[in-house]
Amino acid sequence: MDIQLHSKAYAILLLLITLQSFAQERKEIIAERINNPPKIDGVLDDDVWKTLPAHGNFQMWQPGNEGEIPKEIQSEVKMAYDNKAVYFGVYLYDDQPNAVLRQFSQRDDIFVQADHFSIAINTYNDGVNETRFYITSAGTIGDARADQFNEDFSYNVVFDAKVSFDDQGWYAEFKIPYNALRFPEVDIQDWSINFYRRSLSRNQTHTWNFIDNKIGQRTQYNGLVKGVENVNPPVRLTFFPFVQGLVSHSDGDTETDFSAGMDVKYGLSDSFTLDATLIPDFGQAAFDEVRLNLGPFEQTFGENRQFFTEGTELFNKGNIFFSRRVGGKPSTSVSDDDLNTNEVAEDAPSKVNLLNALKISGRTKGNLGIGFFNAITEKTEVRITDTITGAIRKEVVEPISNYNIFVLDQQFNKNSSISLINTNVTRSGSKFRDANVTGLVWNLANKANSYRLTGRSLVSHVNSPGDNVGGFASELDFDRIKGKIRYGFGHDLANTTYNINDLGVNFRNNFNNFRVSASYQIFEPKGLFNTYRINVFARHRRLYDPSIQTQNSIGADWFFVTRQRFGFGGRGSYNSKNKDYFEPRVDGRFVTFSRSIGGRMFVSSDYRKKFAYDISAGTRQWFGDGQKIYRIEISPRYRFSDKLLVIWRSEYYNRPNNFGYIDDDGTDVFLGQRDIVSLENSLSASYNFNPYKAVNLRFRNFWSTADYSDNVFYILNEDGSRTQIDYDISEDNPNTNFNIWNLDLSFNWRFAPGSEATLLYRNQIFNDDELSTLNYTQSLDNLFNKPIKHTLSLRVVYFLDVNNLKRSSKG
Repeated sequence: MDIQLHSKAYAILLLLITLQSFAQERKEIIAERINNPPKIDGVLDDDVWKTLPAHGNFQMWQPGNEGEIPKEIQSEVKMAYDNKAVYFGVYLYDDQPNAVLRQFSQRDDIFVQADHFSIAINTYNDGVNETRFYITSAGTIGDARADQFNEDFSYNVVFDAKVSFDDQGWYAEFKIPYNALRFPEVDIQDWSINFYRRSLSRNQTHTWNFIDNKIGQRTQYNGLVKGVENVNPPVRLTFFPFVQGLVSHSDGDTETDFSAGMDVKYGLSDSFTLDATLIPDFGQAAFDEVRLNLGPFEQTFGENRQFFTEGTELFNKGNIFFSRRVGGKPSTSVSDDDLNTNEVAEDAPSKVNLLNALKISGRTKGNLGIGFFNAITEKTEVRITDTITGAIRKEVVEPISNYNIFVLDQQFNKNSSISLINTNVTRSGSKFRDANVTGLVWNLANKANSYRLTGRSLVSHVNSPGDNVGGFASELDFDRIKGKIRYGFGHDLANTTYNINDLGVNFRNNFNNFRVSASYQIFEPKGLFNTYRINVFARHRRLYDPSIQTQNSIGADWFFVTRQRFGFGGRGSYNSKNKDYFEPRVDGRFVTFSRSIGGRMFVSSDYRKKFAYDISAGTRQWFGDGQKIYRIEISPRYRFSDKLLVIWRSEYYNRPNNFGYIDDDGTDVFLGQRDIVSLENSLSASYNFNPYKAVNLRFRNFWSTADYSDNVFYILNEDGSRTQIDYDISEDNPNTNFNIWNLDLSFNWRFAPGSEATLLYRNQIFNDDELSTLNYTQSLDNLFNKPIKHTLSLRVVYFLDVNNLKRSSKG
């Protein structure tokens, strides 16, 4: 059935690919070679700017394409280059410069209450890949790698930009070194570019080259860059050495630690770059937002380590790379069967140390992207002690391991790509598992950018001791992507042995799912609204083997934004009876949940005002088994000044009469009825002295209970129903009171381009017990009776460019 569907979709694509391409006028900007580069101070009084041509006539982009830009807020850009960098002088005229919002923020935090200007450079003119450089009216800089669908602000390069104001508006000046760009090694460069000006007070965004909101993606609407030729850039070799000192105190014990290491970036060519981290240390990575997890799937967290977030767009093709696997928890653990009489295992590690990692990536002049990633983690052991004799031995739970990824990504037609990606994990020794995953990924659009076919085909292979298992999965989606009315359908499939979890993450396998959807949206302000979108959908879920229907769903979601930037929306759905084959944790068994209906509504006020808020509320009701969900989230924010912003967030969650897995003996599965309540409070506050120095506070407290006090327990029947039984919880009590507290207070100082010092104070408290009848304040009292871990660390990273070192030695 799925093969027929895929074949039909390919046939449709072949018909659509012949449609006529949409036409667009592309402006040209002339870049002139200079010998006297400007001083980057934001004041455009350098001689070079007086002689270069200005490029203006910006067009409306948001909230719609219609309307003319008044002459009072026109924009102009000038561009120059030499053998070291490209330079931009930007004139942002405004007859009310004092009304320009200027909230301070730190690097990459550019979507604050400040105007901003951005440069989107595509050095391959391929309609897909861009490097974007931002500056706000308060002087905050940001950079990102972007394609048709994503904008990645974890990408960081070293460039310089400044702003200034006078009574005619504000101005920006950019210097973008060639080591911040990747481009083909050809005599005459074929670049494309676009410029964006965001005016918050007027709620408008203007672009230099026109972008039609109704068709395609904005990366396909760049103008052309002429005049960049015979560039002889300097060697692209930069070092980021760091040192870090740490002192931690917990329960009367004090520990100190000192570490040092280095990140290296080396331009193998103008197009390819090597990134390496040597003796890495991630001690100041943000804390994970841990929650109470009662479900059948592992709890995962986002990546907070810069090396694994910066410049990884190629490695994320196909979504089979989950970087937290590298340096995550060991792949095995010490079980009771591994212990002799009187032995106990101590100091079970929660993570494996990373020894080093590197990545090589770039793109040829034929638009072939090539990426290679490799990381090595060290051997990790658990200490085992004989409680009678005192003898100590060690058991390896993770050997020296190698993780690598190889990617080929061919882009064409300025809107399409086909990618081949392979991930591999090799663990030393015959008692540990190895894994390999290969995927073919495609994103194909017709030349008119009206239809798109996306998908992936994946094959997994896990080699465990005495076992060798292969699996496969596929996804296929066909969508109309042009105009006010859009629609699409899709199909997802995975067999029972599909497994990518050694270097990726997938929660489920054994599925054969279908979806259809349709939407209506506007692209020009209409009546009260700047924009709105309404979407309806239907989903059919079933197992792959055996081919059994598990659930059907229908629903809708909607989103509206008024001209005053007040947003509201929601989502509602009806779910049929659900046969859940994952909750029982035993192969072939399932538990039946009854039909349900529910939804969520939210509102978001205008962030331009000093006080703003986000509120959402949701509920779901099950028919027949008494389950309910109630959730409300409130997040007020107050901007005391352009330097100080405080955001509070509270979420309350209540799920009475929920039932789920508590235990099994391999054959029988036992379920318990519980009332689940959670409360999460968090605070983020930032005081910015300027765009280079800030004090940041981040706090989170999460409390949750699972209360089985009603003593209602079940045994799972073969048909998915439940039979109530007496169940003894004296030896394994499922009642849970979970409470965790994290607080980070840091001072960040970007004291030179690419260089930063961070002083961080962190405290952490954690408690997990069986006192599920405690209320929040009682649980908090118990939490503070636990030892608090205090940590103080100082980390300094310094940027060294080998070209600057050469000039210093000559001087």
